[in-house]
Amino acid sequence: MSLASPLWLLALLAIPLALAAQYAARRRARRYAVRFTALPSLKLAAATSGRVPWRRHLSPLLAMLAVTALVVALARPEKTVAVPVERASIVLVTDHSRSMLATDVEPNRLRAAQSAARTFLDQLPPQTQVGAVAFSDSPDAVQAPSSNHDDARRVVDNQVADGGTATGEALQIAVESLQQLQQRQEQGGERIPSAIVLLSDGKTTIGRDPVEVAREAGRIHIPVFTVALGTSDAMVPNPGIGPPLPAPPDPETLAQIAEVSGGRAFKAEDPERLREIYKALGSRLGTKEIEQENTVPFALGGLVLLLGAGMASVALSGRVP
Repeated sequence: MSLASPLWLLALLAIPLALAAQYAARRRARRYAVRFTALPSLKLAAATSGRVPWRRHLSPLLAMLAVTALVVALARPEKTVAVPVERASIVLVTDHSRSMLATDVEPNRLRAAQSAARTFLDQLPPQTQVGAVAFSDSPDAVQAPSSNHDDARRVVDNQVADGGTATGEALQIAVESLQQLQQRQEQGGERIPSAIVLLSDGKTTIGRDPVEVAREAGRIHIPVFTVALGTSDAMVPNPGIGPPLPAPPDPETLAQIAEVSGGRAFKAEDPERLREIYKALGSRLGTKEIEQENTVPFALGGLVLLLGAGMASVALSGRVP
């Protein structure tokens, strides 16, 4: 929690000053009483009164708490909350090369990736525009960003694992799609945040260098968030041809793509971790953090405490302090 007007907290210094004034007043009252009251009566009163009941302190305590709460309310406390981005554009770029048949991520990498992508789409606010690019040897399914998330969902669901890995080509398509959207938005006098989420499980085997594409994306303020899927000892079935083939992920290149574009890199070695990453990305890209004033609870609390102090004073001493 932060405070928009913290100087109001200086008013809390009045509390110890008030306590000191009250203590001094009581001492003066006791000296006055000793001077003009008969000593035998004073001794009798002291013997029968005992210790001051704790209830005598209830009203001042409530009053001090009330003042504290009201002063904090005047200082305008704020808390950070996540609210949906009114409009944002995101492109999912998903690898469905043959290495996505590896079963190190159950039931296999492709099925786990599809499930996680659906989780991601479910996390996004309805007004977020989402596109999708699926690729293996080349980008073979492209959906421009749209507020109809089912369009991107169909691209994700219709993938079949086969072919090589043209990561750079797929990233280029995604960047161009978002860049065209940005240009239209800028003509309308606004700039809407854009991002790419790239999931891949292997090294680029064909096409342009994805790091250079990512560097260009960063230059035009399109961060790429990467997810490296799989374990280093994974094998891909090679039926009828020979023994299984190794299919380690390439987290180093994906981390470099994220770094040069201003995004962030993640690694997932099991379906649960992959779903967590996509869920977090959905929340992060679909919402923004704002400072929201939180004055009302403190103000209401202060008024309730002040009322309680008055009621306690009347009930216990017959007067308002």
